Amino acid sequence: MLVLPLLAFILITFVVPIGQMLQRSFYNDGFSAHMPGISQWFAENPRGSEPNDAAWAALADDLLASAEARTIGVVGTRINYDVPGTRSLFTSTGRKVRKGIEPPYREALLEIDEDWGDPRIWSAMRDASRPVTSNFYLAAVDRTRAEDGSIEQVAPRQRIYVMLFMRTFWLSALITVLTFVLGFPVAHLLATLPMRKSNLLMILVLLPFWTSLLVRTTSWMVLLQQQGVINDILVWLGVIGGGQRLQMIYNQTGTIIAMTHILLPFMILPLYSVMRTINPSYVRAARSLGATSWTAFRRIYFPQTLPGLGAGALLVFILAVGYYITPALVGGSSGQLISNMIALHMTDTLNWSMAAALAALLLGSVLVLYWLYDKLVGVDNLKLG
Repeated sequence: MLVLPLLAFILITFVVPIGQMLQRSFYNDGFSAHMPGISQWFAENPRGSEPNDAAWAALADDLLASAEARTIGVVGTRINYDVPGTRSLFTSTGRKVRKGIEPPYREALLEIDEDWGDPRIWSAMRDASRPVTSNFYLAAVDRTRAEDGSIEQVAPRQRIYVMLFMRTFWLSALITVLTFVLGFPVAHLLATLPMRKSNLLMILVLLPFWTSLLVRTTSWMVLLQQQGVINDILVWLGVIGGGQRLQMIYNQTGTIIAMTHILLPFMILPLYSVMRTINPSYVRAARSLGATSWTAFRRIYFPQTLPGLGAGALLVFILAVGYYITPALVGGSSGQLISNMIALHMTDTLNWSMAAALAALLLGSVLVLYWLYDKLVGVDNLKLG
C-alpha cells in the first residue's frame, strides 16, 4: 500500500504520456477525421483506381466542409508530412471553395490549382485516409511508398535518418569507450587511497553534478572555439601558428569531448563501488605465486571489476544515445544526434507523429541492446553501488 501512490504517480506522469506519444507514431487522423467523403471513396476503391467524378465530388465537398469548420489547416498539415509544400494548397483551395464551387468538380479544382492533378497528392491522401499508418516508420528509415503502394528508398538527398541513427550509436559507443579509458584509473585510485584522501578526491568527481549541464557545455564552447583558451595556449606555446587554429567545436570532435566529460562520472562511480569491495590480498596472492603485475591485473583484478564496468557502460551508452543539449550547442551539423532531429520535429516542424516514430525506433534499439547485454553478460551481474 505504501508503494501504490508512487506507482500511480509514475503511471500518470510517465508511462501514460509516453504511451500516448508513441501512439502518434502509427495513429494520425488529421486527414481521415475531417475528410470523410474522400476517405470513404479510397476505402471502396483499390489502389491504382483513377479518381472518377464521385471522387472529385467527395473531395470538393470535404474541402468545403473542412474550410467552413476551420480544420483545413489540420488536413493540409497531415498531407504536408508526406508531400512537402501541400499545406498551402489545401488552405488556399479551402478559401476559394468557400466562395462557391460548381460541377464539374474536377475541372473546377484543377482551375483553382493544377496541383490537384498530381498523382503524389492522391497517393498521399489515400495513405492518410486510414488513421492507422506505417508511413512515419517508413520515413524514419528513409523509405516511402510509391504511387503503386510499393516501398522504396527516398531520394539520396533525403536520406538522413538512418545516417543519424548510425552516427548516434557510433558516437555513443565511442564515448562509452573513452569514459572507460579515462575513468578506470580514476576509480582505481579512489578505491586504493586511504578513505580520507579518497573522499576528498570523490568531491572533485561529484563536483560536475553540482554544476548546471548548460554551464558545463557553454564552458567547453569557451575552451574549444578557435579563439578559445586551448587554441590560445597552443599558439602561445608555438605548437601551431596563428592561422592554423584547430577546429574543435561545431563538429563531432566538440560533441565527443564535451559528452565524454559530462558522462565521465557515470562510469567512475559504478567502477569505484565495485573496486572498493575487491580484496587486495587476491592480487598479492597472485604475485606471490609468480604472476607478473600485468597477469595479476588481467586475470585476477580486472574480471572482478566487470559488474561495475557493465553498469557504467550501460549507463553512459543509454544516456549518450538520448543526449540533446550538448550536441545541439557544440555539435554543429556533423555532430548532431537523432535526439536533435526528434526535438526539431517536436518544436519546429510540429510533426509529432514523425518525432514519435523516431523515438519509438530509438527506444526499441536500446531495448534490443539491453536484451543482448542481458543474454551475453547478465543484468543480474550489474552493480551500481
